[in-house]
Amino acid sequence: MSISKEDFELKLKNLPTGPGVYLFKNAKGKLLYIGKAKNLRNRVRSYFRKSNTRDLKTLRLVSQVVDFDLMVTENEIESLILEANLVREHKPRYNVDLRDDKHFPYIKITDEPFPRVLIVRRIEKDKARYFGPYTSATSMRKTYGLLVRLFKIRTCALVLPPPEGKEYKVCLDYQIKRCGGPCEFHQTQEEYAELVESVAMVLRGRSRKLIAQLKEKMLKVSEQQDFEQAALLRDQIGSLRSVRFTQHADIGELVDRDIISIAREKRDAVAVVMQIREGVLIGRQDFQLTAEEEEKDETILDSFFTQYYNNQPNLPDEICATSELPELKLLESWLQKQKGSKIKIFTPKIGTKQRLVDLAAANSRLLLDELLIQKQKMSERTSKMVSALQDELKLSFAPRTMVCFDISNTGETDTVGSCVYFENGKPKKSEYRHFKIKGVIGQDDFSMMREVIGRYFHRIAAEKKEPPSLVVVDGGKGQLSAATAELASLGQSEQMVISLAKRLEEVFMQGRTDSLTIPKSSPALRLLKLIRDEAHRFAITYNRKVRSKRTIKSALDEIEGIGPKKRDVLLKTFGSVAGISKATLEEVAAVKGITKALAGKILTGLPKTE
Repeated sequence: MSISKEDFELKLKNLPTGPGVYLFKNAKGKLLYIGKAKNLRNRVRSYFRKSNTRDLKTLRLVSQVVDFDLMVTENEIESLILEANLVREHKPRYNVDLRDDKHFPYIKITDEPFPRVLIVRRIEKDKARYFGPYTSATSMRKTYGLLVRLFKIRTCALVLPPPEGKEYKVCLDYQIKRCGGPCEFHQTQEEYAELVESVAMVLRGRSRKLIAQLKEKMLKVSEQQDFEQAALLRDQIGSLRSVRFTQHADIGELVDRDIISIAREKRDAVAVVMQIREGVLIGRQDFQLTAEEEEKDETILDSFFTQYYNNQPNLPDEICATSELPELKLLESWLQKQKGSKIKIFTPKIGTKQRLVDLAAANSRLLLDELLIQKQKMSERTSKMVSALQDELKLSFAPRTMVCFDISNTGETDTVGSCVYFENGKPKKSEYRHFKIKGVIGQDDFSMMREVIGRYFHRIAAEKKEPPSLVVVDGGKGQLSAATAELASLGQSEQMVISLAKRLEEVFMQGRTDSLTIPKSSPALRLLKLIRDEAHRFAITYNRKVRSKRTIKSALDEIEGIGPKKRDVLLKTFGSVAGISKATLEEVAAVKGITKALAGKILTGLPKTE
């Protein structure tokens, strides 16, 4: 909810002068932009001073801001970390967006007496070690598979060492010599830990040092005439050398360094991070970003930098960037605190480092070109789907805007409707709509369809929006008749409507007694199925949400003595109605405001769950 202009001005007058983060919101309370500041008063006020020097992006942003929140921090570094975390979580419209960064995989070494090596999608606040993120899941899985096999890391989820009185038997991995058998104590904790540390060294880019250690160990066991162990070490050294030689380039300097470059065109950008460890180029990470066209290159680089290095588990000694970062000293201080040792950030001008930056720039440009080509192909493919639908339905116009309606119910309760909107063959989620059925009692799908369509077209008329080119309803002739009857009652007889039946994917049209069968291979049918399935998914999701709310309300609010406050406290404590029903009398009575007698009523009144 927005605040009055007077209250907004009052907030601006009373801004604190310390460091922190500001969050701009629009009239609907949606976050538009998150930024950090050394001095919140000066920074936030600067947005609302009259100035001719501001770019179009800032002007558009400020025109939509009706309220803001503040988060004060102890220092600038804390504000930088907080900003990165909030942007990552909320992805506001006017911040640079690092796409899908939450889904990139990491390799995790667990904190256990006999650690496991796992592939995970998020970093947790535990004592485990993380390596990544890896933007190429295929390459990461190859590396993971090689290391697990090479160093015989266990792949089971057993608790080791076994709890008292528990015994395990070795599995097939031990029999085929892919595991040392720590579950039956064929391997000591110290021996296993040494192998895990070897895996960690490879993942940190310390292959050169590891090979030297293994070589020294191989010579030692050879002198002790343990030739089987020596042969195993020899094979490990050979495998590591082979991977290092065939997949990595040697830069020549024994240094850990990241090379960062960004290429952009309009709202699309690609960032590349080339990772050099011990002078060896061990990999390349690439990320897609979106930013406003007016955004400066250095701002995009700065935003990517903070998002990428926030919670980055393996930091280098040096970071080379294609251009100067605006807050260089602050970033160096932040990363130094994170790593525990000094990190140098700079933009090289000559020599080998400059050539590496040029190489990273060439990579980012190449990847951006590939992205733009893919987007162009997708756009052309989408247009072909729309054109194909026009041809199959023999329409005089291309259905560039389409809506699809669906009804979802469970028995006679919780009935809802959905409307999804496609523009030029692609979903436009800002135009999606939910409907809670209000005027129909019982299971009358035709009347429900009429209600939903009537409410939708009343709304777009009130909002003075253009009606869609084509209306699609999920169902057969009955749903089509209900839709056309409702549109006729609204004076919208000219609106084009079709229905798509699930059973044989038949299309029913106004003025035709028989159905139209579109070939299964046609792009037109693919588009119709796509919008129909999306409407179905959207309706079911809303139905579950409504049903869940009703279940919570009926299960708790109908118990005498439970009001909204006590209900919320119980749900917060136990997580769900099912969690409450599984609790003991003492546990429920321990909740603030719940007496033992009331706890007994709650447990008696709630449905029991298995």
